[in-house]
Amino acid sequence: MSKTVLITGAGSGFGKGASSALAKRGHHVIATTESEEQAAALRAEEPSIRVEKIDIATDDVKKARDWDIDVLINNAGVGQTGPMADVPIDRVRRLFDVNVFGTLAMTQAVLPGLLKKGAGRIIIVSSIAGVVSGPSFGPYSMTKHALEAMGKAMRGELAGQGVDVTLLNPGPYQTGFNDRMAASMWEWFDDTSLTAPGKPIFEFMRQLVTEGQLDPVEVVDRMVDLVEAETTTENNFVPPEIRAQLNV
Repeated sequence: MSKTVLITGAGSGFGKGASSALAKRGHHVIATTESEEQAAALRAEEPSIRVEKIDIATDDVKKARDWDIDVLINNAGVGQTGPMADVPIDRVRRLFDVNVFGTLAMTQAVLPGLLKKGAGRIIIVSSIAGVVSGPSFGPYSMTKHALEAMGKAMRGELAGQGVDVTLLNPGPYQTGFNDRMAASMWEWFDDTSLTAPGKPIFEFMRQLVTEGQLDPVEVVDRMVDLVEAETTTENNFVPPEIRAQLNV
């Protein structure tokens, strides 16, 4: 059965891939991007897909109040690494503004329509960083842990009203996101930082998350599965075996 699916962060990576895959399967896709430039590029590449500019950290989210959708994929997000003792607070605030407050604002914008129909699904793209953390990845993990709390609370709150909420937890996939995030701390971290003696472990963590990354089509396929599934589980780890490896 064809569904209307709203996807945030569709200018690249998982969101872009899922937009294309869902459209090819006959779903009506509303792909949203952070900037007008991304929107123009996606329209040129995927002319059959409806593309809208929505920066989820702004009042753009109000646009979605009038759209009749069946599924929301909360995919938009930003990354930042750095030791907690040194990371600039404004960078952490930016992470929360987008990853947490923006995701919640987008969800609240579409919920009245879903609840009126008594049906629908919200897919929140979390991460393995939503259940574990490590040196230099604390800032990003903080936001993903917050999304885990948000999604699990909403799953219980909305199930009785016909709206299903589920979390998607990807591991390290080759979209460019992990590389940009791993590099972000080196824009400001230097030998004057409080945790400069820990530089070797931070370099190791950067290497750990950027080498041997997986094919993002696995995550795109799982997004499609979650859109079309009759029921969902609370968390969905990709690849599935990563949950056992992390002992979570």
